This record gives sequence, C-alpha cells and structure tokens, in this order.
Amino acid sequence: MSMKRTNVYADPEDLAIIKEAAKRRGVSEAEIIRQGIHLAAMANRVWDEPLFSRTFEGTGRTPGKRRVRETVADAVRRESGTGNAA
Repeated sequence: MSMKRTNVYADPEDLAIIKEAAKRRGVSEAEIIRQGIHLAAMANRVWDEPLFSRTFEGTGRTPGKRRVRETVADAVRRESGTGNAA
C-alpha cells in the first residue's frame, strides 16, 4: 500500500502515551498513529448503502430467542428456495 506523508499537530500528552505504547508493543509510533487515523477515517465514513436494508414486520415487542431463530430460518428458506435452513 502506498502512503502519503502529512503533518499534524498533537497534544504532547497524547504523544507521550503513543511513545509508551509503541515501546510496549514493539512497533513504531508511526504505526500506532496510522492505526488511529484509520479508525478515525472509518468512524466518519459515509457509506453508499445503509447498514440495514431490510425491515421486518412485527408487533413492536422484543421477540424471544426461539421466535428470532424461526424467523431467520424462514427467511433463509424463502431466499434459498429450499425446504431446510442451515
């Protein structure tokens, strides 16, 4: 993966924590900072598709474990066109 150099300003206390963590983990400070940047990027990403694209009809009450399993098994059977759900 190619990388691009950038400069950022950081709190000295945060940098000290990163330095300690890098030493403890045996990795570079830059690696920890890259991981932090990646986490921040993913946390703020806007996805093209919604996380949940389906809605389910129901009573508005939380179903029990057995009912959830039955509903999921029924949906798998319908989508796969088989009589048995795995």
